[in-house]
Amino acid sequence: MLNKREQRLRRAKQTRARIAKQNVARLTVFRSNLHIYASIVSEDGTKVLASASTAEKEMRSQLGAPGKGGNAAAATVVGRRIAERAKAAGIQQVAFDRSGFAYHGRVKALAEAAREAGLQF
Repeated sequence: MLNKREQRLRRAKQTRARIAKQNVARLTVFRSNLHIYASIVSEDGTKVLASASTAEKEMRSQLGAPGKGGNAAAATVVGRRIAERAKAAGIQQVAFDRSGFAYHGRVKALAEAAREAGLQF
């Protein structure tokens, strides 16, 4: 019997196999109880081209109270920030890798904010 984490990683594996065929950079998302992390990984999966998270020092001071990185408002800020950093790195087109998490709540907020900021996926 698979536990919750193993089920998520199994779903993520299927998604990554499909994304690998597209041959584009991927926007990966990881969500923990306290923070949300986003990074753009190169086509071959060897390099992180840009990253943003609520764990960054400037983000923590911007969010105010400790432990406020685990909500949809924080995810929206991270989504905008990752899109800005992707543009600075010369990336417009990415594939969205939700890492097996449901496209709902914080993951959805991050994706929509990144789209609004000009990232295409």
